[in-house]
Amino acid sequence: MTIQTTTHLNFRGDARAALEFYQSVFGGHAVINTYSDFGMPAELPGADKVVFGLVAAENGFRVMGYDIPGQTEGSITGGGSTSRENGTTLTDQALFVSIGSDTLAEVQGYWDALSVDAVIVEPLASSAWSAGFGMLTDRFGVTWSVGVTAA
Repeated sequence: MTIQTTTHLNFRGDARAALEFYQSVFGGHAVINTYSDFGMPAELPGADKVVFGLVAAENGFRVMGYDIPGQTEGSITGGGSTSRENGTTLTDQALFVSIGSDTLAEVQGYWDALSVDAVIVEPLASSAWSAGFGMLTDRFGVTWSVGVTAA
């Protein structure tokens, strides 16, 4: 028996833009269905928002997302602040999305794409546990932990 976990992100009105952005970064295909696709009258507020979204790539990347009904402020829910103190990353966020790869070149490519309009929490650099590790909060409010997988 196998199990697969997929991070599901909850947005406040910008799930489509976020999912399309993640597809541009990681490749693969996107499935985006709106509330109106599932029967909500198109003229109702929020009918054009995402009720089911998925980005899946052959490289193993998978993420799901949707727009919380009635939420239109933009950005992911559960956002928060992050800071560095005495070499430790501090945050009040409940989760990070963590991605890893065997090579610094591949990690650097994802980092460069995700960092557009992002807040850098910890710059991508070598660390005691990785040839490259960094953290950022992207323009949609999602915090990413990016690193080279240890050999």
